[in-house]
Amino acid sequence: MSGLRIRVGFAALLGFALVVPAWAAEPAPCTSATDACTGWVPLGGDARAMVYRTFPLDVPNAQIRRALIMVHGTLRNADHYFRTATGAAFIAGALDDTLVIAPAFHSADGGCKDTLAAREVNWPCDGNSWRSGGDAVGNPQLSSFDFVDAILKALADKRVFPNLGAIVVAGHSAGGQFVERYEMANRVHEMLGTPVSYVIANPSSYAWPDASRVLPVDDGAPANAVLGWKEETPHTHFSFGPFDAAKAPKYDLWPYGFENRSGHYLAGVSDDQLKKQLVSRPVTYLLSQVDTLPLGGFDGSPSAMAQGATRRARGEAFVTYVNANLGGHAQIQIVPECGHNDRCVFTTDAVLPVIFPATH
Repeated sequence: MSGLRIRVGFAALLGFALVVPAWAAEPAPCTSATDACTGWVPLGGDARAMVYRTFPLDVPNAQIRRALIMVHGTLRNADHYFRTATGAAFIAGALDDTLVIAPAFHSADGGCKDTLAAREVNWPCDGNSWRSGGDAVGNPQLSSFDFVDAILKALADKRVFPNLGAIVVAGHSAGGQFVERYEMANRVHEMLGTPVSYVIANPSSYAWPDASRVLPVDDGAPANAVLGWKEETPHTHFSFGPFDAAKAPKYDLWPYGFENRSGHYLAGVSDDQLKKQLVSRPVTYLLSQVDTLPLGGFDGSPSAMAQGATRRARGEAFVTYVNANLGGHAQIQIVPECGHNDRCVFTTDAVLPVIFPATH
């Protein structure tokens, strides 16, 4: 608690008013998932996209020391994920010095019926579009990755946030799929001048860096994967080899693999560059101990099943492969007693330091 707040509280106890100069007042975080806590991120021209945020992104704020960008799931429910992230910040005692942001990847295309504001961009209703860098509806020069690029650039502006020392980009489920692809593909990581880390929680699939896949033996055997919930430590006994494409002809196409990447953002990025960025950027994979059932929008397509029988097994196999075969240094953390539930994951004590890192 700041000295100013102590003095205000002490004055109230004594029964007299304390006049606080305007320059001394710290702004309070906005924590309700209502219009009052929303803002707009300009994306070039007259395009813009909405975020929930605890503090404005364009008002100088010296108290901010870290930022958490929390990406929503397949329901495009940014309000829910804003509540999850602000709740976690409260538990961590980080509300006052953390800028929490929940971007909204709205869609009014096809079967999706989100209500759009004037000039608000939106993405195709196809779930794989926004979560893998797809282009906006009617705007082929604007991708979902450009949206988060714009947020990162705003946060890195030292004229606005002079003391911000760490940014975390996190997502759960479909949001975890977004962050997994964005971590390896984004163009701004090394240019910001502010450390960025990535937290990928319980995605249904991964963009595999080559045509190999996990073999159905040892920890990769479907029966063993389903029973994986019995242990709180990561499974590592996986073997990898060629995959029979006859079982899933599209198994290696983006976003399940690197082949046939679409969208303007990914057009000029080589496979080697994606692999280099995949292993060089700091990332933590959060896998729920009991996320071993096909629940919560589980991707049971042949392309996803080629990566393993359960979400937990897919994540364990992917991290094992990247670290052992590509020289990666990814961290992996099993979140005890959690299933496919973002609030359980992000409010667990052991996870709080990952999404709210210490700054100096």
